[in-house]
Amino acid sequence: MPAETHVEGEPMERNDVVTLVKDRLAEILEIEPSEINEGDAFAEDLDADSLALIELVEAIEEELAERTTGFRIEDEDLEDLRTVRDAVDYVVAKLG
Repeated sequence: MPAETHVEGEPMERNDVVTLVKDRLAEILEIEPSEINEGDAFAEDLDADSLALIELVEAIEEELAERTTGFRIEDEDLEDLRTVRDAVDYVVAKLG
């Protein structure tokens, strides 16, 4: 399998990441993206279980793999992602 040397695409702004996270999470939880706020906690406010969070991580990684070679959310970082804002901030920081 050839190694990718670059990936096409515009850099993502924070608002783009917010939209991505909210859209993917809404699909997984079968709710409207407008029902999700950045301050919402995954478990307490959105009733997202660990399986939903794993699905969210996979969806974000899949989406961003097209833009950033090797984008990955580390397993050990998952426990620190408690709110939508945590996830957005994490992705924004990883995208640099």
